[in-house]
Amino acid sequence: MEGSEIKEVGIIQNNSKKKIFVAGATGNTGKRIVEQLLAYGFAVKAGVRDVNKAKSILPEGNPLLQIVKADVTEGSAKLADAIGDDSDAVICATGFQPSWNLLAPWKVDNFGTVNLVDACQKLGVNRFILISSILVNGAAMGQLFNPVYIILNVMGLVLVAKLQAERYIRKSGINYTIIRPGGLKNDPPQGNLVMQPEDTLFRGSISRDQVAEVAVKALLHLESHYKVVEIVASTDAPERSFEELFGSIEQQ
Repeated sequence: MEGSEIKEVGIIQNNSKKKIFVAGATGNTGKRIVEQLLAYGFAVKAGVRDVNKAKSILPEGNPLLQIVKADVTEGSAKLADAIGDDSDAVICATGFQPSWNLLAPWKVDNFGTVNLVDACQKLGVNRFILISSILVNGAAMGQLFNPVYIILNVMGLVLVAKLQAERYIRKSGINYTIIRPGGLKNDPPQGNLVMQPEDTLFRGSISRDQVAEVAVKALLHLESHYKVVEIVASTDAPERSFEELFGSIEQQ
């Protein structure tokens, strides 16, 4: 086993030595990722645009939590300063706020993600987890007339923006896990996790709690490396371990 592999396995086995930077930490999914990371014993650096707002949303008084100002639209140099040389991995849970500005999805979901990847490369951070969406490649899947694909892309071609960001990550050489959830629900989980390869799911929903769990588990399982996974929940699905779930998806 190479020395880098030994280091990586060691970090995975000892969460207390691993600090995770979460971009979009006050979002509906991001805050759940922060909470679950802390519950698993990870140190967390929460990247947020509004620090005061974050203090009212994220867990108070946890010595493992650090809140830092970070706007993914402001370029890789500022993001590198926010991520710092003490972060071992980055989880991107950002998402544009719906508005009449049709460039917003590209500023956040495309260029913002690219800025994060560039910052990681400058710092030597070689683990990147992205929360994306099913149907990002809907055109190639023959889903151009899928109502969900149409509705989401009406808002500034957000799925196209996400797909371009995914491609940038995959070409960067960074160790990635791209998570594409179905329709996001704030309700508690209902049903077991279904995990499929890229471009295979075009319907279904999932609790944000389960999405957050998949993001955290991706840090703990080597089987998640260099993979794109699509996830929904189903009451008909059998319960499977994360080792089995991630292991069923081929590396890209």
